[in-house]
Amino acid sequence: MPDEPAIPVSGTGSSLDRGKLRKVFALTFSYFIVEVIGGLVTGSLALLADAAHMLTDVGGLALALFASWMSSKPATPARTYGYYRVEIFAALINAVVLFGISFWILYEAWQRFRDPPAVSSLPMLAVAAVGLVINILGMRMLKKGSEESLNMRGAYFEVVSDLLGSIGVIVAGVIMLTTGWYYADPVFSVVIGLFILPRTWKLMFEAVDILLEATPARINLAEVEKALLVSGGVTAVHDLHVWTITSGMDAVSAHLVLVPGATLETGWELVQTIRERLRKDFDIAHATLQLEPPGVMPEQYFI
Repeated sequence: MPDEPAIPVSGTGSSLDRGKLRKVFALTFSYFIVEVIGGLVTGSLALLADAAHMLTDVGGLALALFASWMSSKPATPARTYGYYRVEIFAALINAVVLFGISFWILYEAWQRFRDPPAVSSLPMLAVAAVGLVINILGMRMLKKGSEESLNMRGAYFEVVSDLLGSIGVIVAGVIMLTTGWYYADPVFSVVIGLFILPRTWKLMFEAVDILLEATPARINLAEVEKALLVSGGVTAVHDLHVWTITSGMDAVSAHLVLVPGATLETGWELVQTIRERLRKDFDIAHATLQLEPPGVMPEQYFI
């Protein structure tokens, strides 16, 4: 049986969008500097909270860039899958940092509820308006890639949360400017912090699932087994596993018990047919299939 084609090293979701990541990183870092200065000058916690979150975005985007670069490196004898999983580790680290910054924002807001300071609302509005434009640009650049890569999705979520943070700061600034109600600053800080949490939880859950080699949520394992059995020439399937190597790259392995009278030639044709069906029906491009003669019992093998 011919060797199975090697896994490609250049087609992961984030590696295809590295140029956009660089642009968003440059925009985000520039605005982070502006927002820190603006928060210190105006005394706005909402701006400083958003700046602190922006700092995690700067680090997260830098991490996403690094992961994208690493995932494009070729496989080696020591790392036969290459460095694809660096993308997933980057997404997990981003999620953990986002959790930390969310809780910090909530804590600081609680402190300000007890003694809300006066805030320079007009400069705060100007800084937030600049951030709104920058975040809209960044979100549009990363939107497509976020649908293909967990690493890019982590970066996209951070930019989206920044976009809503800028909107929250603008609304708080308008309220304080027109009414003098300075509680608006910690109130919208809490809204920013709470918005981040559920999306961060989902990102972390997906990253952990991939690291645990769980069956991808989009794939029904029973349907995969059924597709293998109805391909013709297979009487039983065992040791069936489907997992994600990295975003957009799923893999399957299985032991296939052949029908009586099957030959090596017919077995190889069957493997080619099954691989094509897996690509077409489940978008699984990497399949490792072991053929076994009739009468093999699954108990003879370890999973």
